[in-house]
Amino acid sequence: MKPETTVSFEDTAVAFQYKSDGAIRKANFIFSMVNHPFMSKLATGAVRLALNLRLPVEGIIRKTAFDHFCGGENIEETSASSATLARYGVQTILDYSVEGEKSEEGFDRTMEETIRTIEKAHHSKTIPFSVFKVTGIASTEVLEKVQQKIQLSHEEHKAFELVRHRVDNICRKAHAYGVPVLVDAEETWIQDTIDDLAYEMMAKYNREKAIVFNTYQLYRTASLDNLKASYEEALKHHYFLGAKLVRGAYMEKERARAAAKGYASPIQPDKGATDRAFDAALEFCVGHHGYITTMCGSHNEISNQYLTTLMEKKGLQPNDVHMWFAQLYGMSDNISFNLAKAGYNVAKYVPYGPVRSVMPYLLRRAAENTSVAGQSSRELVLIRKELQRRRNGR
Repeated sequence: MKPETTVSFEDTAVAFQYKSDGAIRKANFIFSMVNHPFMSKLATGAVRLALNLRLPVEGIIRKTAFDHFCGGENIEETSASSATLARYGVQTILDYSVEGEKSEEGFDRTMEETIRTIEKAHHSKTIPFSVFKVTGIASTEVLEKVQQKIQLSHEEHKAFELVRHRVDNICRKAHAYGVPVLVDAEETWIQDTIDDLAYEMMAKYNREKAIVFNTYQLYRTASLDNLKASYEEALKHHYFLGAKLVRGAYMEKERARAAAKGYASPIQPDKGATDRAFDAALEFCVGHHGYITTMCGSHNEISNQYLTTLMEKKGLQPNDVHMWFAQLYGMSDNISFNLAKAGYNVAKYVPYGPVRSVMPYLLRRAAENTSVAGQSSRELVLIRKELQRRRNGR
């Protein structure tokens, strides 16, 4: 069976089929808030203040933003979200989104929880990947010193060896269970260290197939060349490359730091340059299909559509094992569910963790939807279109 020439992202009946009328109304409220920068800033500021004052606001947060963007407070609670998504052909990537750990004990807890997600995926047909952030299991300061080649103290050297040990524990379990694991991208001043750890793990565990995936942020000027170089390195050393492609999440922070420290910004000059780099990365990965397993982690309709076109030109089936699409839970359902209906491999990142602990994640989602041009507006248009469709009884 040939892939469909085009996949429509306009079908809201498909996009929101898993949501009740109440859930759709809640989504309308949330995206109406983040679509107005002033209201969004006011609301997030109030939440931060309430949390700092230890006010009992978790219940309100849980019933609004948390329920929309997260799968539960613990790994057991995510089962309901995963089962709902699976009914419509969308799979789940469990993302333990607790941030801010500073102690070795905290880093170990995050490692152990990540391994639990691998174990859960191993016993599930609807959880194809696991994921972790290296800063969840490591001190950012140590990662930065390693990248800058600053002499580490004895304690820092010991801490970095523990980081390598944690990363290896996660990847070894992923390999043993056959569950691919995604290493998330982070800021440029620690990304080289993260890359080195990821490629070290690929050389150990990607001999038969792609188990360890590195993430390439194409809003970085260096990322396309880094992707190509990592492919050549994998080819040279006889292992498979796992590549997750994203546009990126730290643009304002990156530009501000570059300006403050007086070095050239590592970020593309404009959105058009980022879009061209992203699509060129898709072309490269599809062109080396089989040697590279690709995850298109994008909320951009044009790029997702472009990848389906590239796959068709290459003669690839929608459910080709080397090609994946992914979006965040609670966002871009029009992309996820319509791709899934057309037979493509689609997964949602489903964050989880205690409400207070995942607030940094939720606040980033609010900021992202407010700052990314057209993101919340597009969500709102689709949500309101679906609300109207349901009112009309269609």
